[in-house]
Amino acid sequence: MAFELPALPYAHDALADLGMSKETLEYHHDLHHKAYVDTLNKLVAGTEWEGKTLEEIVKGTYKAGAVAQSGIFNNASQHWNHTQFWNWLAPGEKKIPGELEKALTEAFGSVAKFKEDFAAAGAGQFGSGWAWLVKDTDGSLKVTKTENGVDPLVFDQTALLGVDVWEHSYYIDFRNKRPAYLANFLDKLVNWEEVASRL
Repeated sequence: MAFELPALPYAHDALADLGMSKETLEYHHDLHHKAYVDTLNKLVAGTEWEGKTLEEIVKGTYKAGAVAQSGIFNNASQHWNHTQFWNWLAPGEKKIPGELEKALTEAFGSVAKFKEDFAAAGAGQFGSGWAWLVKDTDGSLKVTKTENGVDPLVFDQTALLGVDVWEHSYYIDFRNKRPAYLANFLDKLVNWEEVASRL
């Protein structure tokens, strides 16, 4: 069965007052994410990966230590990453649930320190990539960053929160000010209920 572009869980203009414009979502979701899905479907057709789950393809095609990943991996991982990303965003007021606040405080010392570390990981990722809050294989919470489309799946980690730091994610709204985009993401856009549900 072919992979499909998931619908956004909110209207294209639902995040505009929070710093992510309708134009950004139209480009990022409707064009960039759709291109990953369309390309993935073409690349897996007639291969051993046809009919496999997205997670199986991501894990199965990742080459540890490779400077460049395959086209199948890149498009599969970016489809997975973006499918999660839309759910990590939400309109409206947001409060960090108590359970998550406790876990972040235990892991990082405070929620503020977690946000500082997470923003630093995103700002410090050279070129394209992602910053993550993950639950590692030992159960501990960590902030990580990955290049291009690499994601926590390939390290057997659970992605609790991720932010896209490819320029297509923020250039319309923030131009080249990636740190401002990251601060806005953490302060106004994150769906903390979704993050907590992944604990």
